[in-house]
Amino acid sequence: MSTLAGILIGVPSGYFGGKFDLIVQRFVDTLMAFPTLVLALMIVAALGTSANNVILALFIALTPRMTRIARGEALSIRHEPYVLASQSVGSVPYRVMFKHILPNSMAPIIVMSTGYLAEAIVAEASLSFLGLGVPPPDPSWGRMLQEGATEYLQTAPWLTLFPGIALSLVIFGVTIFGDSLRDLSLIHISEPTRPRLISY
Repeated sequence: MSTLAGILIGVPSGYFGGKFDLIVQRFVDTLMAFPTLVLALMIVAALGTSANNVILALFIALTPRMTRIARGEALSIRHEPYVLASQSVGSVPYRVMFKHILPNSMAPIIVMSTGYLAEAIVAEASLSFLGLGVPPPDPSWGRMLQEGATEYLQTAPWLTLFPGIALSLVIFGVTIFGDSLRDLSLIHISEPTRPRLISY
């Protein structure tokens, strides 16, 4: 959700520039002034603990970062020759953005979104550990860690051990997956594939 919202906000912001970009980026800067966990914590504390509120909090906390990445890619691509050629023949802005700019900027966006997925998993577990995450009976590794650490750490340490191992393995797997995507994208960036013929 954050990746999609970041694309829909960041690509037009980078493409149009001007006052629109200035207003959007000041709002993004305001949200990015707060660490992800702190911003999510404030939102959940204000709205109450529920699965939907946790999803909304993580969505709001991560969207500015994806917006900044999408904007940076749009800024670097909007002056490419094939984009200027499309503009010169009268293509409307949305066609230029979503037919030429977006496809050529998806590689770094996808790579970064995997890193933010790992960050979202850790943030949700942290919220649940603090008692502000997904409420029972929905499962949460953070709440499992909290209950095992406070009540059963000495008598049944495996109640803390296994949720911690599961959380660590998922984060490690997502990180490795993101690194693999990054390496794959670097191969394509070194030999970029640009449209040979622009059709209108």
